[in-house]
Amino acid sequence: MAGLGNPGPSYERTRHNAGFRILDEVARRMGVEHWKKRDGALQAHVAARSVVLVKPLSYMNESGRPIATIAGWWKAPASEVLVASDDIDLPFGRLRMRANGGSGGHNGLKSIIEYLGDGFPRLRFGVGRGQSDTIDYVLSNFSAEEERELPVLIDVAAEGVMRWLDRGPVDAIQYVNAWRPPAKTASEDESRAS
Repeated sequence: MAGLGNPGPSYERTRHNAGFRILDEVARRMGVEHWKKRDGALQAHVAARSVVLVKPLSYMNESGRPIATIAGWWKAPASEVLVASDDIDLPFGRLRMRANGGSGGHNGLKSIIEYLGDGFPRLRFGVGRGQSDTIDYVLSNFSAEEERELPVLIDVAAEGVMRWLDRGPVDAIQYVNAWRPPAKTASEDESRAS
C-alpha cells in the first residue's frame, strides 16, 4: 500500500499530502513504529498482515519509480498495489475507491501508470478545487475548518484500506464509495460563520 505526498516538513499539512496522512493512520492501526529508508521511499513491512507500507521520497511527479521498484522486489502485481492520493476533482470530504483507472491529471498517478500500467487500485481523497492556480492550491495547507474535519475523513479512508486487506476489494469499494460526511446542523453552520 502506498500513500502519495511530498517529503519534508514544509509539505506535511498540504492537500497534496493526503495520501501520506492516510498511510500514517493505516500504519498506526497496524502498530508500525519503525520505518526503513530504502529504494527512494520510507517503508514498513508488516509481516503479520503481509503488507508493505510505502511513502515515496521522490516528490509527487516521480512516485512511480520507487513504488515500482518496491513492488518488483516483493513480486507484487499492480493489482495488489493500493495507492492513496488527493483528488481535486472530488469535493472536500468525498472519497472514491476503484480497482483501476486513469490518472485524472494527477502527476503522482501518471508516474505510477508509467511504471506499473493503470491496473492498480486507488483511493482518492477529495480536496476540491481552489480559486488559485492548481499547483498553488494543492501545495497549500488545509484550512482550519478542513483540519477539524480531517480526522473523521482520514479514519474512513484508513478503514477502507483495512477492509481492502481484510475483506477484499468489493467490500472496501462499497464502503468507501457509499460513505458521505454527516450533514452539518444549522447550529454548526452558525458557529462557523461567527
